[in-house]
Amino acid sequence: MGLPTVFVRLTGCPLRCQYCDTAYAFQGGSWLTLSEILTEVSRFDARYVTVTGGEPLAQKNCLPLLTALCDQGYNVSLETSGSLDISQIDQRVSIVMDLKTPASLEIERNRLENLHFLQKKDQIKFVICDRRDYEWAKTMIDHYQLTQLCEILFSPAYGQLENRKLAEWILEDKLPVRFQIQLHKYIWGDIPGH
Repeated sequence: MGLPTVFVRLTGCPLRCQYCDTAYAFQGGSWLTLSEILTEVSRFDARYVTVTGGEPLAQKNCLPLLTALCDQGYNVSLETSGSLDISQIDQRVSIVMDLKTPASLEIERNRLENLHFLQKKDQIKFVICDRRDYEWAKTMIDHYQLTQLCEILFSPAYGQLENRKLAEWILEDKLPVRFQIQLHKYIWGDIPGH
């Protein structure tokens, strides 16, 4: 977070999280070839590329795109809901995988077998809407020993939980997690595409 990064947003998502801020990516967009995407990414002269969505793994050509970006020398990350299989993702890609909390209304979509494919370079993200989500996330961390797998991110749901409140809970409990906000919203506001 905070480094100049090119976001490649892929259309489509099988989930409907109640806090989704990218519903505009459920449909529409422009069809681009792999070559066209690589050319467009190169225009920004950035070292970091994040492939996101919607749910990027819902697109059949997401895996070849990730590999092509890595082959071009980019530091590549993938933001995924964790509801689809991550086992075939290029090992060079850093995975940021959500575990859907109760308030997301998509908790049943968590594919917990994906936890076996995460590495130290990856991250698990919890979008926290309320105290119940926070307690649930703590239980998941403890039950699955998630801090042994990779870095854990706690992010307050934009407009639903005050940043300060979540930060205070984390500090009170001395949780070994990283507090994360949607920095782009504080810079550009709630504008689609940023």
